[in-house]
Amino acid sequence: MSYLGYGVKSVPTGFRKLLYVNWAIVLLLVAITSAGFLQLYSVAGGSVDPWMMPQVKRFALGLTVMLVIGLVPIWFWRNIAALGYLVSLILLIAVELFGEVRMGAQRWIDLGFMLLQPSELAKITLVMFLAAYYDWLPLNKRSHPLWVAIPAAVVLVPTALVLKQPDLGTALLLAMGGGTIIFLAGVHWAYFATLISAGVGLVVAVFKTRGTSFQLLQDYQYRRIDTFLDPANDPLGAGYHITQAKIALGSGGVFGRGYMQGTQSRLNFLPEKHTDFIFTTLAEEFGFVGASTLLLLYVTLIGFCIVTALQTKDRFSSLLVLGIAMTFFLYFAVNMAMVMGLAPVVGVPLPLVSYGGSAMMVLMVGFGLIQSASIHRPR
Repeated sequence: MSYLGYGVKSVPTGFRKLLYVNWAIVLLLVAITSAGFLQLYSVAGGSVDPWMMPQVKRFALGLTVMLVIGLVPIWFWRNIAALGYLVSLILLIAVELFGEVRMGAQRWIDLGFMLLQPSELAKITLVMFLAAYYDWLPLNKRSHPLWVAIPAAVVLVPTALVLKQPDLGTALLLAMGGGTIIFLAGVHWAYFATLISAGVGLVVAVFKTRGTSFQLLQDYQYRRIDTFLDPANDPLGAGYHITQAKIALGSGGVFGRGYMQGTQSRLNFLPEKHTDFIFTTLAEEFGFVGASTLLLLYVTLIGFCIVTALQTKDRFSSLLVLGIAMTFFLYFAVNMAMVMGLAPVVGVPLPLVSYGGSAMMVLMVGFGLIQSASIHRPR
């Protein structure tokens, strides 16, 4: 292989690493976030403020962070995985003690220049730690009860802290992301069968304890379940959000109403149009074609991540890349299912499209780790 007439081995190490960056992933990230910029401009009525310009700045910073992380050897991230997990737990405890309260939830730490949501960071550090754990653990011990109990506790502790905030959506993403790593590591299927059975029992308990002094969910979370089961029961109250979202989705048709022509968002019928429900604004303006195109970009990005995982030669890198890819998949799958009425409204943003700093920066950190695995794999 040569570059401008020089063999790769003669290129300085740092520059050679840039040649190995997975630029296809970078281009897909730019395409997805550009769709987000367009929608943030639209829902603001044709203005870069208050949402589009801050989002552009965050993405520029995120790209830089991604490349810097990608240039650091993957073994470094493996060695600090436990520290990263510990820091995320400390931050989650800090949220419980003196976190910022907004809209009835205590999820943020005010750093002065930005609001940090530690639960977003926990999604990545949890995957890192579990990948490092199973890289260290001998294969013949994967399904031993003791060595299964440890990662189970590693998943349950941050999940419980996030659920207490309360943030059901993020807690579910943490549990499913951690469970994916445990499954991919090769733990015996009987544990998962037991877990599924326990999950069914938990769902029954959730409904049975409703209205008691020891109910398992908050009242507003029960209302979200009611709304999911029958949104037409209270179309102007608890079912308002999902009802308006469905109207926006349906009114877009095949090709949409046109850019900045969506009535649901422009007339402010659509709630949280710049965050959790931004997918419905895109579907209304660009229709089925636009929504499917965004979904195709997401799926293609996941595909490149899977290819990267298959190309890596070490267990840590493979599990790490697959875990981050699964976390990213859960983001957009849950959000899209939520706004289409296929899942309860749980407050999960559309990745790289919804307005928000913590989620975008953490995802860019995650893709930086994927780049690190890709750049430093044996060739």
